[in-house]
Amino acid sequence: MPNMSPNKNPMPSQEPLVRAKNFFEVATGYSKETAIDEALRCLNCKNMPCVSGCPVKIHIPEFIAKIKEGEFEEAYQIISKSSSLPAVCGRVCPQESQCESKCVRGIKGEPVGIGRLERFVADWHNEHYNGEIQKPQSNGHKVAVIGSGPSGLTCAGDLAKKGYDVTVFEALHLAGGVLVYGIPEFRLPKKIVAKEVDTLKQLGVKVETNVVIGKTITVDELMNEMGFEAVFIGSGAGLPRFMNIPGESLKGVYSANEFLTRSNLMKAYNDDSHTPIMKGGKVAVVGGGNVAMDAARTALRLGADKVYIVYRRSMEELPARKEEVEHAIEEGIEFKLLNNPVKILGYNNPDDKRDMKNGCVIGMECVQMELGEPDEKGRRRPIEIEGSNFTIDLDTVIMAIGTSPNPLIKSTTEGLDVNNRGGIIVEEATGATTKQGVYAGGDAVTGAATVILAMGAGKTAAEAIDEYLSK
Repeated sequence: MPNMSPNKNPMPSQEPLVRAKNFFEVATGYSKETAIDEALRCLNCKNMPCVSGCPVKIHIPEFIAKIKEGEFEEAYQIISKSSSLPAVCGRVCPQESQCESKCVRGIKGEPVGIGRLERFVADWHNEHYNGEIQKPQSNGHKVAVIGSGPSGLTCAGDLAKKGYDVTVFEALHLAGGVLVYGIPEFRLPKKIVAKEVDTLKQLGVKVETNVVIGKTITVDELMNEMGFEAVFIGSGAGLPRFMNIPGESLKGVYSANEFLTRSNLMKAYNDDSHTPIMKGGKVAVVGGGNVAMDAARTALRLGADKVYIVYRRSMEELPARKEEVEHAIEEGIEFKLLNNPVKILGYNNPDDKRDMKNGCVIGMECVQMELGEPDEKGRRRPIEIEGSNFTIDLDTVIMAIGTSPNPLIKSTTEGLDVNNRGGIIVEEATGATTKQGVYAGGDAVTGAATVILAMGAGKTAAEAIDEYLSK
């Protein structure tokens, strides 16, 4: 019988005060009984509105129908036709604003827990499937993919399934891009990413790490000397932004990019790690997106005594996922909303014994804000309240106000145009750049965005590359 409950089955998770002190995954996942019960909430709509909200067009009602029947591997095979990273997507995609926002069950209650079901199916497959992955027959064409983040892995996977000889070039020592350096272990265990990469390798995708395109080798050399007929650039947006306020060069000020990379990729949270990172004390994270939540919750797990989120708008304008905000609040992180930093304060008092080295953070001066008229994106513009300045006592400041694409590839590639924010200019329908045979997608084009949007761009480019090389 259909499950007509207006509410999703809750996601089991660690207790807040327990998980705030460890790096184990917060959500523990559905059991098979809970997954079937949640799947029974799906009405299997004929017009499938949920699919229209999915950037990679997963056949959602079809895979959920298989869950209802207890056919979990069949459900996985349906998902994997559209998505190269189902276990990742089930954990980090903002389903609430995409597929689930279109769900008919959401009109008079909560939508079906599509993301939770996708995660369940992927985890079931990874735990139980022992069969071999059939490597497609080669079509004789050779494609290079720059960057092993979500857009690059998706493009590589889709092309490999069509028989292309694909090599992925990754600048870091580990494949996964932002999935390994940006998203914390407690949200996305790195063994999950490694498993997804291994699946692509079984399809024939080759991964070359420690290769910095633009330094080790250029795009032009890939095409002119190494025989790659097309190139996809999915190098992400790893260049951090700062506010350009006094004190940002003080010891104890991080970009969120650096802070999370030290923790996630370099395992600074392990006692035997040789990667230095600030632990303990009072921490402020400036920003309100998912990266800010990740940085704040990581700082807490590293032993911070107090963690603040400082954001210049109100809770209604906060861009982070609702689930991540709720988890942060449950874990004890304090939100200082309608506040904006104007200066980071450094050690200048010889009687202050907390740190006897000049140039260390001791606080941050902020100003209170109020919301005015909407800006060009429809969000109410924050305005300073004159004379409302105040100081927060701090030991560490983490800037999480966005990132930009690294200019290295553009500066070493002839004929590749970028916009005024450094994003590679592409044809929206295909991902084609201004250089023939070169395509791009994900954060390298849009600036920092979501994993699933980057995957959608990789999928679009793979289709276009296939058409280009099939002519």
